[in-house]
Amino acid sequence: MSLRAILVEDEANSREILRNYISKYCPNVNLLGEAASIKEALALIENNELDLVFLDVEMPFGNAFDLLDQLPDRTFETVFVTAYDHYAKDALNNHAAYYLTKPINIDELINAVDYVEGVREKEASLEGEVLSTKANGVEGKLTLPQQDGFQILNISEILYCKADDNYTEIYLLNKKILVSKTLKYFEDALTEYPFARVHKSFLVNVNEVVKYRKGKGGSVVMSNGKEVMVSASKKKDFLSYFN
Repeated sequence: MSLRAILVEDEANSREILRNYISKYCPNVNLLGEAASIKEALALIENNELDLVFLDVEMPFGNAFDLLDQLPDRTFETVFVTAYDHYAKDALNNHAAYYLTKPINIDELINAVDYVEGVREKEASLEGEVLSTKANGVEGKLTLPQQDGFQILNISEILYCKADDNYTEIYLLNKKILVSKTLKYFEDALTEYPFARVHKSFLVNVNEVVKYRKGKGGSVVMSNGKEVMVSASKKKDFLSYFN
């Protein structure tokens, strides 16, 4: 797992040492930037989706805790890096993932990164479980992954889903949502609900079909007026909902 990280340290020499150690011994860390002050750190954090922040405690015009106080909803893990061990209690109170003292011990640095990687992998696994209709445990709801979490939809409000390569367009009455999941994913997720795969590119909510037009496969008209073709191979399964 690649960890997106930044380094916050006011001393140029200390930044260089840690940067070199990370580059040499922590290949799974993708260092996106460096900051020498709280202001610079805030800018980096606001402009990047981060997994990890290496954070020195003492900086000009404040300290690490002043920075964290401005980020109550932070989602990244923090590894404190400092020459002083008396900040350990404050670091723990701020939910630090790890506490490194200078001079940095390479084995401890590797342990810190491995620990954070384990935490993020567990979080990703949990999120993956949540993003399944069958697994989320909330009747009639569908969770859609987003960068900052997930959106919850009422399944009954979905008119149809349309394939767009490895993405799926989900159509509601008044809007469309693009999700980075395949149509097959949603077909499996909605198997316990009245959704029919009428075409390789379409999965329709049968309750939102208002008309069927005859043909080799035929077509259906949805409640929003959209006409969707039915492939000949899918026709029998679709019509079975109305028999």
